[in-house]
Amino acid sequence: MKKTSLSLLSFLLITGCKEKPLTEEEMIAKAKDIHQKVITIDTHCDINVKNFTDSVNYTQDLDTQITLPKMDEGGLDVAWLIVYTGQDSLTPSGYEKAYDNAIAKFNAIHRLAEDLAPDQIELAYNSDDVRRIHATGKKVAMIGIENGYPVGTDISNVKKFFDLGGRYMSLSHQGHSQLCDSNTGEGNNEWLHNGLSDLGKEVVSEMNKYGMMIDVSHPSKESMRQMIELTKAPIIASHSSARALCNHSRNLDDEQLQWLKENGGVVQTVAFNNYVNTRKNKAFQDQLKKIYEKVSNKMNFVQVSSDSIQKMSDSVRNVYFEDYAKMRDAAKPEILELQKSGAPVAVSDFIDHIDYLVDKIGIAHVGISSDFDGGGGIYGWNDASETFNITLELVRRGYTEKEIAMLWGENLLRVLDEVQAVAKELQKKS
Repeated sequence: MKKTSLSLLSFLLITGCKEKPLTEEEMIAKAKDIHQKVITIDTHCDINVKNFTDSVNYTQDLDTQITLPKMDEGGLDVAWLIVYTGQDSLTPSGYEKAYDNAIAKFNAIHRLAEDLAPDQIELAYNSDDVRRIHATGKKVAMIGIENGYPVGTDISNVKKFFDLGGRYMSLSHQGHSQLCDSNTGEGNNEWLHNGLSDLGKEVVSEMNKYGMMIDVSHPSKESMRQMIELTKAPIIASHSSARALCNHSRNLDDEQLQWLKENGGVVQTVAFNNYVNTRKNKAFQDQLKKIYEKVSNKMNFVQVSSDSIQKMSDSVRNVYFEDYAKMRDAAKPEILELQKSGAPVAVSDFIDHIDYLVDKIGIAHVGISSDFDGGGGIYGWNDASETFNITLELVRRGYTEKEIAMLWGENLLRVLDEVQAVAKELQKKS
């Protein structure tokens, strides 16, 4: 009886000390406090150079997912702006055109930070810059390179891109580059290099030497394996999710996640509908397609396939996207109604991937990305103005302030620090 009485007393004491569940108002207040304190970093936001002019730029609330006003509203502190080049022919003329495209985007980002809005945003080159700029109240821009294709066959371009602010680079995109195979090879099991090319191996070494993070979000699984084998520094997946939850070749399977963990890297979970929940997204997109078709017919706008868009010249493509944006604006009222009832891929589905990744490889290896203006966005985080909703859902799931800080940016900055420390050591030896 004595033992039973003590057990009962212990139970009563423990249950009596349990924290009272937070009310909705308290939950939101807690999340707002955390969101204000941590540095929020989104590692993948695409750009269009037409939005970096004196008359049209990110100081305005443009019809894009990422702008300075939207960052302010949502409490997004750091945006990695992307120097993206689509894959074309592996020829001197193809490389030259790709290089020119990359330089134009580098210049546009510098123009924003140095000429158009230096009082609102500043370019960071390392973690110290991020913390210093953030402390001033300004937004932070960083630069990632999506597709190493613009490197061409000139290895010195790696250093040029680094000097221009590039702090990560993927060696391929949608299609095999001269540097490595792409995840798209899974579709027909056709490969160009069976991983990395000899030039790609040199590029990995150059990236290590100068302190540029290696991004494995688009390269093939074998390319990733070989990169990890060669690199002397941690890697990142700048915008990928968990393949176990969504079987898409752009996501990382459990074996790849284990490689990344052992390497000390970080996977930046991506809020891209089709990489979060393909089945759910298809059902919603089928309904969305009907709305777009109806509105397009009214506006005499002809939608074309992504393959056709890729083949367009830059000027024609820009006009197409402008018309497409007008069509989407006209369709917004119907889309809002569909989102309320059509079960789109939402923030909760996205955080399911974070939960899975944290359980699988540990919270020190997980981060957050959107792929805004590159196809990304989910219901509840469809542009930078809704960034707080991610923090709120993390609080609902029981993540602490320290853990949320790690997910939102500390893990990524830790990897950047380690990559740059490796570079310093390599430069001493050379």
